[in-house]
Amino acid sequence: MAVFSGEEVCQTTPSHIDTNYFSSGWFFTRAQIEDHSPSRRDGISLVKENQLRKSYCGFLRDLGMRLKVPQMTIATSILFCHRFFLRQSHAKNDRYTIATACMFLAGKVEETPKLLQNVLFISYEIRHKKDKSAANNIKQKEVYEYEKERVLLAENLVLQTLDFNINIVNPYRRLVAALKKLSIMDKFVVQVAWNFLNDRYNSISAALKESFLNLFS
Repeated sequence: MAVFSGEEVCQTTPSHIDTNYFSSGWFFTRAQIEDHSPSRRDGISLVKENQLRKSYCGFLRDLGMRLKVPQMTIATSILFCHRFFLRQSHAKNDRYTIATACMFLAGKVEETPKLLQNVLFISYEIRHKKDKSAANNIKQKEVYEYEKERVLLAENLVLQTLDFNINIVNPYRRLVAALKKLSIMDKFVVQVAWNFLNDRYNSISAALKESFLNLFS
């Protein structure tokens, strides 16, 4: 493990994964998610985990917009992050480092790659937005190399945790295809459907076995 001063631990290798917990692939019962998640086993409450999840979703949307990547790329980065924390604990991994790695990875997967330097610069500025000197600090070689090493280690951990399964059927594509097939052109209906997906990305509910919309397939 590599410990980073002032922040959570970011593991360099995946922790033990309970095969019984993950026997259903990327679908889970409500009890598995709410009562037996890796974070819960490390003493993080459901309320706290939901807050952490919401914070990295907001961070990724902000990061994606400032990087000027498509909604598809932002959505994929959020799904990667959700999947990661279904198998890893918030207590052992800094969510913003993992989220930054997920955005960098999603850019490559969705063929909208961004230079690692640009991703790091903007990520650092967002995370230290109260510090007026953040934009200059990240340009210092020591700070930049430190952040670069963390994110590259995190990207490797994300890939291992996801079993290198990075082929995701993005639900936004399914939505667009469905609207076209049904000849639905009304802007209000389209926006409501789009907002529905956006709201679901803030939660892990799509991973429930009883969910009718497979956001994790």
